[in-house]
Amino acid sequence: MLTSFYKMHGLGNDFVILDERTGDLPLTPGRIAALAHRRRGIGCDQLVTLRAPTADGADVLVRFFNPDGSEAGACGNASRCVADLVWRCSGNATPVLQTRAGVLPTSRTSDGLITVDMGAPRTHWQDVPLAMAVDTLHLPLPGDPAAASMGNPHATFFVSDFGMVAQGHALEHDPIFPERANIGFARMDGPHHMRLKVHERGAGVTEACGSGACAAVVNAVRRGLAARTCTVELDGGTLHIVWSEQTGHVLMTGSATTAFEGTVDLAAYPS
Repeated sequence: MLTSFYKMHGLGNDFVILDERTGDLPLTPGRIAALAHRRRGIGCDQLVTLRAPTADGADVLVRFFNPDGSEAGACGNASRCVADLVWRCSGNATPVLQTRAGVLPTSRTSDGLITVDMGAPRTHWQDVPLAMAVDTLHLPLPGDPAAASMGNPHATFFVSDFGMVAQGHALEHDPIFPERANIGFARMDGPHHMRLKVHERGAGVTEACGSGACAAVVNAVRRGLAARTCTVELDGGTLHIVWSEQTGHVLMTGSATTAFEGTVDLAAYPS
């Protein structure tokens, strides 16, 4: 039996989206990893599934899976893609997404960009989480990173160049991160502009990371390096991040693009 899928991306951070709202699909970590493979599968930075919501006020339940088959709690770029897909399929321009990280309201701007309310960042060491009780503003690692969770763990290194990016894999697996971590490398070009590269957990360096951009701005504000409204330039394009002083929530605005639609025989991939 062939299963329909959508291939979408947010600033080059690409996703395979499968709809399980009419029935469960035979997805396993191994099959997800096979589908995500760039040469032997469809290829993606993350696989996303849609299900009927269980939370009051939500329009769709969204789950995110890394290309190694592990589950992620949040993905900002994929959330924008899902919001755009729901709008195109149903006409609902303000869908509310239920995720493991919480319920995320979304909206469309007049120029077709998608805004996702990513919720409030978590900065206590147990919430990131970290393996020990430390100040999340100054982790005891070379390079003096800061840490925060946007529903998934992030560490941000503030750098003058991007020579450290090659250390992303080793840093992702540092023992201080019991669930591994997304590793961001941020260069501040002023309080309202950041240049960012992110090594994503289980995926490596991607063209863009929405939750990573949110966490990087939060950490930069906490360090006194950025304003609460900041443009983040990633390899794949630009995101606009606002950390609201009134609500404490982080709002992320950017594009969402459908590359193509197709069908796949899930049974052809090892489980």
